[in-house]
Amino acid sequence: MALGTMALGEPLSAAARQGRGSAGRAEAAELERPARAAGAERWNARGADMTPAAAPASTTSARAGTARFHALYREHFDFVFRNLRRLGIPEASVDDALQDVFVVALRRLDDFRDGTHPKAWLFAIALRVAGNFRRAQSRRAPLAALAPDALPGPLAGPFEQLSRSEAARTLHELLAVLDDDKRAVFVLAELEQMTAPEMSEALGVNLNTVYSRLRAARRDFEKALERHRARETRP
Repeated sequence: MALGTMALGEPLSAAARQGRGSAGRAEAAELERPARAAGAERWNARGADMTPAAAPASTTSARAGTARFHALYREHFDFVFRNLRRLGIPEASVDDALQDVFVVALRRLDDFRDGTHPKAWLFAIALRVAGNFRRAQSRRAPLAALAPDALPGPLAGPFEQLSRSEAARTLHELLAVLDDDKRAVFVLAELEQMTAPEMSEALGVNLNTVYSRLRAARRDFEKALERHRARETRP
């Protein structure tokens, strides 16, 4: 299926003005529904067990910190899940990467103060976890091809299921063309619709750097998309 049929062929600037490109919507629809189900299962199996080993003794402040961590986990599990995939973590490894992100978040909970943007804070952690994972993988063996994404929700028919799966897979392949800095800012701007100040906080760079990286990322993504279209239209 040509990605253009999913309307990803719109110029990036137009897609951004409309709020979110249709490829981002397709990918989010594909990944977020199973993430919610998986998140609930992992929460029951692991979430409550993550705190005793890392949290201090049961005091009022410790209980408040634990409650805050639980809220972060429940509210932003989907966000971390889909962005680890977008940052190059294959499906087979995303479970371990998710646990790494939230273990780091738990250990650094004192850094999460009033006024901190939770998604920006968690994305900064996920970015480091994904980078460490890719470096470790490159030392062991070349990254394997992206595994098929989790199955969509039960209401999706076979054609819708295929379309979403192909759109998500193709988007991840296009994102893989970008270097780490460009991919991070592109994901935050085009797929998560973060503001420039939020991106600056998440990435630890100034606003001018955010804008310059985003311009370069959009340019490189559009070139990759043009190459993809050319391959799709070859007889």
